[in-house]
Amino acid sequence: MNEINKRINFMRSLKEWYASRLEDSSIYEITMGQSPPSSTYNNDRSGLPFLQGKMEFTEIYPSPTVYCSIPIKIAEKNDILISVRAPVGDVNISPSKLCIGRRLASIRCNPNKVFYLFLFYYLKLNSKKFESISSGSTFKAIRKNELDKFEVLLPPFKEQRKIAGILSTVDKAIEKVDGAIEKTERIKKGLIQELLIKGIGHQEFRHTEIGTIPKEWEVFRIREIGKLQYGYTTSTQKQNTGIKFLRISDINDDSKIDWEKVPYCEVDESNFIKYSLDIGDVLFARIGATTGKTAYVDRKVNGIFASYLIRLKSLFKNLHTKFFYFFTQSNIYWLQVNRYKEGQLKKGLNAKVLGSLVFPFPPLQEQQKIAEILSTVDTKLALLIRRKEKLQRIKKGLMNDLLTGKKRVKLDS
Repeated sequence: MNEINKRINFMRSLKEWYASRLEDSSIYEITMGQSPPSSTYNNDRSGLPFLQGKMEFTEIYPSPTVYCSIPIKIAEKNDILISVRAPVGDVNISPSKLCIGRRLASIRCNPNKVFYLFLFYYLKLNSKKFESISSGSTFKAIRKNELDKFEVLLPPFKEQRKIAGILSTVDKAIEKVDGAIEKTERIKKGLIQELLIKGIGHQEFRHTEIGTIPKEWEVFRIREIGKLQYGYTTSTQKQNTGIKFLRISDINDDSKIDWEKVPYCEVDESNFIKYSLDIGDVLFARIGATTGKTAYVDRKVNGIFASYLIRLKSLFKNLHTKFFYFFTQSNIYWLQVNRYKEGQLKKGLNAKVLGSLVFPFPPLQEQQKIAEILSTVDTKLALLIRRKEKLQRIKKGLMNDLLTGKKRVKLDS
């Protein structure tokens, strides 16, 4: 009975809301994009900014890189841009007057009936619904008549503005954290290059095959300081077997490992001993788009690693493996890796190529100091990323509540 009462009260709370469709010309105006002749494209800012599709979309506003001197279909400032060809449903807001190609459509709101920011967030929340109304088996697309039928639930105009204002405030907080993340990443990148070339407090330098380094430093090939080992081949298991199975796909874009998401596997005792992960292991992706990317095992994990990874297990007592891991994020490392990409690396990174790569080798105490400095920056980055993830969860919850009427906002009297 309580559930029924809740449902009745919920429906009563929505009595001021009404359903609209995008085909209602008194509320919305849809413009389907059309690509102008390629001869009109330019990079000298002649004409209007041009968007062919969603490639330049960001979280809210796109960043056009091309202009069109003779635009055909035009979106005005604050029009909602929607991707109508695979992938369908992604939305952005037009930051200014611009030209749209055939992969996009624009939706212009009657400013007296719909607040554009409310519509943006509403379509963003319901973006997956566009997949269901799209046509085409191989490449999904939304036609004008399909877009017309899309339903938008509208609260009173003042409530639209209040909802959009709340969500926009969270977006601004996310944007601020994004700026701090970008700044910290730039600082880290600069520190890696500085510390791996100049070290800490050195006055004398010498030239080597990887460039100028402090005079006291040595140069080694990777094969000289540890054992390179290919991973184990088996299938993942959904149930908890007690043994994690680390794969390339479990290493994030920032080279971190989310162990909660790593699947399980079954393995016999001898192979578990052979492939068991230890603190200090450095793992290299050896195939695919992420070839050369690395990850560092910074905690004790009951797990093994997959065959598309290569592990470096240090046999050198004077090597601080966290320092070595930071080396694999440097230009010195990537210049060497990229040198092979036109040849051997088309088939992946093998232990022979990896072992031939050269890296700078400071005294152990300096390695530790460099690793500590960079780890401090990594800690700050991790805190910022967690802050962003928390804000994104808050935003998702607010969207689910406010854009569906589950929770109503209080309007200023």
